[in-house]
Amino acid sequence: MTDLLYTEKDLVTSLKDYITAEENKLKQVKLWAEKMDVLSATAVQDPEGFLGHPVNAFKLMKRLNTEWGDLESLVLKDTTDGFISNLTLQRKHFPTDEDQTGAAKALLRLQDTYRLETNIISTGDLPGKGPMTVEDCFELGKIAYTEVDYYHTELWMEQALKQLDEGEESTVDKVTVLDYLSYAIYQQGELGRPLELTKRLLILDPEHQRANGNLKYFEFQLIKQRKAQAEEAQKEGKGRTKRQTSDASKKKMRFREPVPERKMYEMLCRGEGIKLTPRRQSRLFCRYYNNHSHPKYLLSPVKQEDEWDRPYIVRYHDIISHSEIEKVKELAKPRLRRATVHDPLTGKLTTAQYRVSKRTGDGHCRTVAGNVCVFVSLFGIVDGYISNINDLTIPFCFALQVANYGVGGQYEPHFDFGRKDEPDAFKELGTGNRVATWLFYMSDVAAGGATVFPDVGAVVWPKKGTAVFWYNLFPSGEGDYSTRHAACPVLVGNKWVSNKWIHERGQEFRRPCGLNETAR
Repeated sequence: MTDLLYTEKDLVTSLKDYITAEENKLKQVKLWAEKMDVLSATAVQDPEGFLGHPVNAFKLMKRLNTEWGDLESLVLKDTTDGFISNLTLQRKHFPTDEDQTGAAKALLRLQDTYRLETNIISTGDLPGKGPMTVEDCFELGKIAYTEVDYYHTELWMEQALKQLDEGEESTVDKVTVLDYLSYAIYQQGELGRPLELTKRLLILDPEHQRANGNLKYFEFQLIKQRKAQAEEAQKEGKGRTKRQTSDASKKKMRFREPVPERKMYEMLCRGEGIKLTPRRQSRLFCRYYNNHSHPKYLLSPVKQEDEWDRPYIVRYHDIISHSEIEKVKELAKPRLRRATVHDPLTGKLTTAQYRVSKRTGDGHCRTVAGNVCVFVSLFGIVDGYISNINDLTIPFCFALQVANYGVGGQYEPHFDFGRKDEPDAFKELGTGNRVATWLFYMSDVAAGGATVFPDVGAVVWPKKGTAVFWYNLFPSGEGDYSTRHAACPVLVGNKWVSNKWIHERGQEFRRPCGLNETAR
């Protein structure tokens, strides 16, 4: 998308050149018109006397035969060639309808996850964002409408109407907005508000055919609904006390129900949710870690911070430098593609709405003679970090996975390891399941973008130059289901991460199997 900004800047420059050319042409036409106006005004005062002068007669012939023809050529001169050619050339890089719909869905996703009011987004009360026009709000509402998302259609059509009522000039009229808004509210089960909005629409456009039909329909349905409610209230009047007692009991029971994963995920993304008890918090430490006097870290230990206790999640500070990050990003950008996931039914890679990011590679790189990895030596350094710090081996040629999450980019709750009920995604690689995950944060994020673990309530916020590590499997080889995690949507900013999955093969002596299935 950064390339698109430069594309648009180039188009603006081209457009300005076109405007300058048009202004110069109009300037010449204007000067000619002014000169002819003065000459004609003088000539018509005494036409015979004016033409009695031989020079004036000659110049009249010359003007009509030659100069007006030159003026015609000037007026017909096409100055759009440069701009149109550039626009045509750049159009192949333009986003598609699918891209625009995706960007709109990302904004709606952010609105839901972070509980943002429509007015806050529209008026630009987010860091680094300008206000949205009526057209912007209307377009979002229309995209939601085409996706049969009437909830967001209502929110954004209401915002468009509000800005129109406040006097903002727009090519979108109130009649169109009211038409969408009334229908969206009706689709959500209301009748009163759609009726009032339809009446308002008909004041602006009394001949609106669909609104006139809707008015009669809403009035009929509202009368029918009120009649049914009155009959229902009459029948249930005697049992009201029992019902209230039952409702109170239901509320108490509902309070004890576990929070659904989606709700917990969104709460954690907002910084809400489960907090560690003081006792558990007291067991988390920061330390200088040399991995049992490893020669590499004996004189220069790494900074290690406990992020969570169960599952054990640890963060390493200042583990990758700015120059290394920039090198990884530079190498990764040409390879970025829409991220894919393993389909649990087929075992094949596919795109999914719950994972919105761009990512490099397919989890492993190809090899050439001598099993030399077709990637850069820098990634060998990264492998060295992981192996030396965690005592795990990386014998196979696995590429560093690099992901870029733009605004709204996310990865909903998932496991990194393969479950028993899935096709074996790693069988053809011969590597075994994913024992552990090592995740580098290669950028700070202005807002959002946390890594969360909904089952246990852990939240890890991005911090440039750090890396987090956790085990996906118990020593027995059984999956640790508490490691189910997600990448929260990026609210403001840009999130770069890279990760390595460490597989079972090669860890037999470094992390021996345990007898207890769930022992850590």
